[in-house]
Amino acid sequence: MGTRFRVVAFTFFLSSLFFTLAFSGSDDGLLRIGLKKLKLDQNNRLAARLESKEGEELRTSVRKYNFRGRHGEAADTDIVVLKNYMDAQYFGEIGVGTAPQKFTVIFDTGSSNLWVPSAKCYFSVPCYFHSKYKSSQSSTYRKNGKSAAIQYGTGAISGFFSEDNVKVGDLVVKNQEFIEATREPSVTFLVAKFDGILGLGFKEISVGNATPVWYNMVKQGLVNEPIFSFWLNRNVEDEEGGELVFGGVDPNHYRGKHTYVPVTQKGYWQFDMGDVLIDGRESGYCSGGCSAIADSGTSLFAGPTTVVTMINHAIGAAGVVSQECKAVVEQYGQVIMELLVAETQPKKICSQVGLCTFDGTRGVSAGIESVVDEKDSRSSGLNDAMCSACEMAVVWMQNQLRQNQTQDRILNYVNELCERLPSPMGESAVNCAGISSMPTVSFTIGGKVFDLSPEEYILKVGEGAAAQCISGFTGIDVPPPRGPLWILGDMFMGRYHTVFDFGKQRVGFAEAA
Repeated sequence: MGTRFRVVAFTFFLSSLFFTLAFSGSDDGLLRIGLKKLKLDQNNRLAARLESKEGEELRTSVRKYNFRGRHGEAADTDIVVLKNYMDAQYFGEIGVGTAPQKFTVIFDTGSSNLWVPSAKCYFSVPCYFHSKYKSSQSSTYRKNGKSAAIQYGTGAISGFFSEDNVKVGDLVVKNQEFIEATREPSVTFLVAKFDGILGLGFKEISVGNATPVWYNMVKQGLVNEPIFSFWLNRNVEDEEGGELVFGGVDPNHYRGKHTYVPVTQKGYWQFDMGDVLIDGRESGYCSGGCSAIADSGTSLFAGPTTVVTMINHAIGAAGVVSQECKAVVEQYGQVIMELLVAETQPKKICSQVGLCTFDGTRGVSAGIESVVDEKDSRSSGLNDAMCSACEMAVVWMQNQLRQNQTQDRILNYVNELCERLPSPMGESAVNCAGISSMPTVSFTIGGKVFDLSPEEYILKVGEGAAAQCISGFTGIDVPPPRGPLWILGDMFMGRYHTVFDFGKQRVGFAEAA
């Protein structure tokens, strides 16, 4: 499920397929968990939605494991799971209790709790469609009873804590505190085929201060090293999903050396990153630094709307026309540009033109009246929209001024960006025929540039004339001190093998093999 503040736009679109799942221990001391993935095709709900009448508006407005280990025996398991509308979702199986009761879970570095549906879930329909934990059938169950609730960006669960043994691959974590979910009110969990979530984040964001499964793996001496790593297979033609390795790193999964960056804030696996490059050119927004999260529970990229809009413009993504943004450009564009040329501090410009109030670090809403339509009574939210639009325009204009563009060209460019703003659903469609000509998008991490080709950041649904292509970038604006923030999901982790070094509190990236 990933970060709890994950943008609501990450809507689940789910379908069913059966796969073989296997776990493996090996003589190199690593625990390999084979990951399965499920791909979207034109028969899935996203494609159906895109082909429907609703899809006409959607298209124009736009706005996870097969065994790869070398040892062990495979065990057949029926797995049917998909989350969000991405080209793949990665998942695996665990056992809870003695004898182990099987559950399909998302291994999520963006959250920290383990939860599965409870046999005591009587009044939530989703519970009747998933495996349920029966404490009476486990000889190692321990009663806890403390209440628990988790709010995700795409749904919520509540219930109570219990303790039992949890089997992950060949490892058995003893006396693990987990949540028995008794309420799953969101439609997300009604249509979802996964049963629960196994969080791999830090204890700092664990609901109820419960000790995460990974912490107990380390504390109970079940792994050689306090490290786990993800290899996600992004080959859409390959049924093999990848591997999650506990206790170290498999050298067969990457090329070269990892670039490591320290965790800057424990909770999520958060670190500092530099600027985002579009076709080799700096966007300018993160030149002073941004934060990022490596999140296996998210499939897309989520980042500041300012930069996402610039990327969507560069790749020709069609977004919703924002009246507020265009109004700011029309009425204040020339003044903003003149202030930039006069070398006024960019962060203060929007307060100087009266659209924001400068709070010492950034602009906040100044409570202005609507300049879009005098008859429009939508005052709530408009003030923030105008302030945000102004601050985005400042960044866009500053970027163009560095390239010595003319004033007319800059104003036209900013108006075009207004049209590329992501829609409220966060989706931005692109022309599948133009993928090969789209620019490379790059992230600067630890002083190294990590490139992504169009094929790696565009989601393609379906084949041939029925194919639909969607930008992998969606907007999320997290204010300081935690933001500006990027969430690097499966699209990034698939391109770059990712190491989560719990012992040294760092995250590493290398080219996936």
